[in-house]
Amino acid sequence: MEKRILLTECADATGLIAKITDTCFSHGLNVIRQDQFASREDSKFFMRSVLEGDFANSGEIISEIKAKLPEGAKVSLNDLRRRRLCVLVTKEAHCLGELLMKSYSGALNADIVKVIGNHDDLRGLAEKFDVPFECYENADYSREDQERKVMEAIDRCDPDYVILAKYMRILSPGFIGHYPLGKLINIHHSFLPAFMGAKPYYQAFCRGVKIIGATAHFVTDNLDEGPIIEQDVIKVNHRYDPDTLAKAGHDVEQMVLLRAVNKVLDDKVFIHGNKTVVF
Repeated sequence: MEKRILLTECADATGLIAKITDTCFSHGLNVIRQDQFASREDSKFFMRSVLEGDFANSGEIISEIKAKLPEGAKVSLNDLRRRRLCVLVTKEAHCLGELLMKSYSGALNADIVKVIGNHDDLRGLAEKFDVPFECYENADYSREDQERKVMEAIDRCDPDYVILAKYMRILSPGFIGHYPLGKLINIHHSFLPAFMGAKPYYQAFCRGVKIIGATAHFVTDNLDEGPIIEQDVIKVNHRYDPDTLAKAGHDVEQMVLLRAVNKVLDDKVFIHGNKTVVF
């Protein structure tokens, strides 16, 4: 028996769950897990259903469900295939290393098909896992030419998602607009919205914080303000300087990014304005 994930997003109304599950039952599909949420502020409905059965008529199933829902409903029926990831990096290895290891071991339902750097430092790490590495050094290109080269490299490998794994480069609106919202995922080394932008650990040190954190979010034109997918924190104290804060933060950064990517790959994340619904 095949499994697929049914994602539904529409205006809230009475009887939506019954309409969706009745249609699934009429096609002989078994609902083995279901999560739903209705937002009060804008009356939007979100549902994720894990289904088991025969999906030969998947187009018909989607059409029947949409016909029963409010106008403008979004419905998709996704298979459980391994996705394709392209990872952008600079010099720090911890986030890339975690993704490579989890992909290699099968703990991440995705293949890393290419790593792209704006420095050459992590080529050896990528190649240890037989992952192609391309480098476009900051010093070798104008900003516009470098972004064009990176976009061309991304598009050649046709990934499902692009992961910014400590890619220390601010992306232009043109680069971001080249991809649909939800395709670019960034890890930022602070507990957003605190300490946006550059040198967040130095900012945290200057404020004498007692916790530091990391945030994985979708990328938008507003720097470090995209919809948040996952966050976590660790405790620190007055003995930490900016360098030791950064070292302590590496573990939380890589784990937050891994959890966020896994949730996206499992179709557990809906973008809801500048927020997310995460099941």
